[in-house]
Amino acid sequence: MNAPRHFTALARLLHWLMALMIIAMLFIGAGMVASVSERHEWLLQLHKPLGIAILLLVMVRLVVRFTTRTPPLPADLPGWQALAAKASHVLLYALMLILPLLGWSMISAAGDPVMLSESLRLPSILPADAQTFALLRKAHGYLAYLLFLTVLVHLAAALFHGWVRRDEVLDSMLRGKS
Repeated sequence: MNAPRHFTALARLLHWLMALMIIAMLFIGAGMVASVSERHEWLLQLHKPLGIAILLLVMVRLVVRFTTRTPPLPADLPGWQALAAKASHVLLYALMLILPLLGWSMISAAGDPVMLSESLRLPSILPADAQTFALLRKAHGYLAYLLFLTVLVHLAAALFHGWVRRDEVLDSMLRGKS
């Protein structure tokens, strides 16, 4: 059986949907950190449900990733680049899981409810504790910066494959079977 040349339609849909959501989250988070106005509360109310949606989608995405065949990396790709590609994907998936869980934990430690809507409230996953909140807030911020950096490297690598190497790596996520 030949290896696929493209990711499945569902894998591509999840990839691009989550890419948009994560980029939005990074900008919303930056806006929250930079703001002390009333806008901060509005951004926070957007940030929470979007984070939970990302958490749920990354779980679906992991199931899809482990139950479908993926295109192989080019055979002539240098070993260090293949290792970097695999490591960066593990890091991306880990951050997509960890950041929403950290955010949920942080809000729980603050003693605040995680409201997804006016009537849908998630249970607290940690008891209220100011020191834990401070630690989790700092970790959430640092890991968000790491996610931003990792997304930029991922984008640069994709463009390198599409524009410099001109191999099928970028195409495998852009298009279906041709």
